[in-house]
Amino acid sequence: MTAKTSHRGLVVAAIMASMAMIAIEATIVSTAMPQIAAQLGQINLYSWVFSSFLLTQTATAVIFGKLADIYGRKPILILGIALFLAASVLCGFAWSMPSMIVFRLLQGIGAGSVQPVAMTVVADMFPGNQRGKVQGYLASVWALSAVVGPLLGSIIIHNLPWAWIFWINVPVGLLAALGFVIFLHEEKRPQSVSIDVLGAGLFAISISALMIALTEVESGFSLTTLVALVIFVVATIAFIWQERRHEAPMVAPDLWLKRPIAFANLAVFFASMAIMGLTTFLPMYVQTVLNRSPLIAGFALTMLLLGWPCGATFASRQFPRFGLRPIMIAGSLFIPVGTACLVFLTPTSSPVLAGVGSFIMGLGMGLLNIGALILTQESVTWAQRGSATASNVFSRNLGSTLGAAVLGAVVTYGLAHVTGGGTVTPERLQALLNGAGTLADSGAEIRLALQNSLHATFVTMLLMALLIVPACLFVPHHKRQETAPQQA
Repeated sequence: MTAKTSHRGLVVAAIMASMAMIAIEATIVSTAMPQIAAQLGQINLYSWVFSSFLLTQTATAVIFGKLADIYGRKPILILGIALFLAASVLCGFAWSMPSMIVFRLLQGIGAGSVQPVAMTVVADMFPGNQRGKVQGYLASVWALSAVVGPLLGSIIIHNLPWAWIFWINVPVGLLAALGFVIFLHEEKRPQSVSIDVLGAGLFAISISALMIALTEVESGFSLTTLVALVIFVVATIAFIWQERRHEAPMVAPDLWLKRPIAFANLAVFFASMAIMGLTTFLPMYVQTVLNRSPLIAGFALTMLLLGWPCGATFASRQFPRFGLRPIMIAGSLFIPVGTACLVFLTPTSSPVLAGVGSFIMGLGMGLLNIGALILTQESVTWAQRGSATASNVFSRNLGSTLGAAVLGAVVTYGLAHVTGGGTVTPERLQALLNGAGTLADSGAEIRLALQNSLHATFVTMLLMALLIVPACLFVPHHKRQETAPQQA
């Protein structure tokens, strides 16, 4: 075991603190970034403050998962927290947007270590029939952070220097690190495995290039997008060649292609694509097409954050009774049902329908994510559990990024073409979202454009959500373990 029974609760507390540190970062920064960008300038680089973090988090999660299997969970966790906190301090001292982006890249590397490895520690400490409850706690941390983050960000930006948006991570991270140092104990393991350094580098280059291409394509196909795609293809081919020849590949094909892991990750991938559309475009629809206040739009989206932990809690308590596969299949059905509610939205609809759809999708995500994660962890031994958990995190992040790119392209195309030659410029849309204009002032044209383009986006989300169902149906039946597997 990785912790004494009497210390399990303290280790879980440290895990929740480390996860909260990362979860709250996204929402608190998004709230404060407009004011920060106004001071730093170079507003054209605004989106890269967020993209850079997700880029390195996605590209390094798999690498750190593998390193945790080789060197143990504790040193990789401590390293990740140290990187995250150091980068957070540097973000507070950023003097320009390029420097902020560089420090956010470093922050993402730390997050890429902490998130999958912390989830792996939970799998090490608890057998399958107990692990779901702890994973439910972690899901609640993410939901609570999504609510608290904007509020905390608003308080800080109005009462303290903006650097505290990042420095607030320091005491939380130090407490989490202290908890791991004192209470998390691992058996010493012989270091006989050679590290696939070239494979790790090629994987990081490949995924980084893909993420850059997906980020850039949202604003149109450019030379940067083309170059990134070429680098992605070349690096991917080189990576596959390297993995096939190395004795201990960074991404083992026999692990990633194992049927339970492959289809569980595929289901999570499609679900993350659909959820990205909900979180990005539902508030826009409620504010513009339904002509409701930002408060009402926020309430509709908050229903997702209510449904998600509810689904996760149910899954964590009932999967020992029903099994992981049925729980995942149930989640795969809830998500398209919730998405269908959004497809039926019209300019005369009540925002209650939007909230109901959001809540149902949240239920589905809670059921699916818990089931997929535990199934992935239960399908491997201790020596591969870090890599398996990282593959699940990687699938979520890549799905979110690809979903943002695809759905963003659908909205952009719709706004440019749906009105028969007319366009809804970003300036007009921004004015509406900021309350500088109203749909009545802008006329029926902009309302029709937004309705049609966002409706097309919701239809695309539904198609993505429907793909989750066959992915879950292909997941094999799994015999759950009653005790936590010991370290090899």
